[in-house]
Amino acid sequence: MQVLQVQLEVGPDPAEVGRARRWARSRLAGCGIGDDEPLAETLILLISELVTNAVVHTGCPAVLRMLFGEPGVRVEVADASDRAPSPRQAAGDDTGGRGLELVDGLADRWGWQREGAGKRIWCEIDREEKTAEAVADEPEIRGGIREPRLYL
Repeated sequence: MQVLQVQLEVGPDPAEVGRARRWARSRLAGCGIGDDEPLAETLILLISELVTNAVVHTGCPAVLRMLFGEPGVRVEVADASDRAPSPRQAAGDDTGGRGLELVDGLADRWGWQREGAGKRIWCEIDREEKTAEAVADEPEIRGGIREPRLYL
């Protein structure tokens, strides 16, 4: 199986989130995922949330990676902070605190792992449409983290 991997270094500045979104859109288009496809919209939202978390909550530079293969697309954001991601419960009027909740709701799988002195947070989106039976067969969530599927 062939996997295409692309990556972007992201500085510790909130303005970098917009640059990461623009870069990701161009890479998705280059891999045949149109800007108006629901898959592209979902991936851009996930990338925005993960890069925002890395930049805002760690204050460290990060690396955004996208891996294109079967059955879908894997997004990874690695940063130098050893602080584990911590899902929060946002109240109705809160302007933050929903990022990992969105990732959990939109991604087919997601999780994180320590990497050197820092960590890598990842999520995966399958490219094919899911039937109700396929969704029922998905792995259970354990401690808020879905079981990973390796692409490499």
